[in-house]
Amino acid sequence: MWGIIWIIIIGFIAGLVARLLSPGPNKPSGFVLTTVLGIAGAFVATFLGQMVGWYRPYQGAGFIGATIGAVIVLIIWNRLVVHHVVRDPGDQTKAGGPPWRASP
Repeated sequence: MWGIIWIIIIGFIAGLVARLLSPGPNKPSGFVLTTVLGIAGAFVATFLGQMVGWYRPYQGAGFIGATIGAVIVLIIWNRLVVHHVVRDPGDQTKAGGPPWRASP
């Protein structure tokens, strides 16, 4: 149980730091999205670190790795929003319509 709570806390802090470091206006906000961002960053960092050989199997990335992974996730998210592949959840101007169609 404490392991899950620890993952949520580290994910939230890594997500906050990544939001501060990442360029671009399309930043997810709120506790849940920031925590998911940090946890996703930890998964990305663990996967890439194991592929390169920095981490052994069953060894996860630490706080710095999770933060770097979260910055990578944010950069990918910003590119997807810019190219209208996904809709920015914070943008209320296009609410209700598909992301590729301009509002009247």
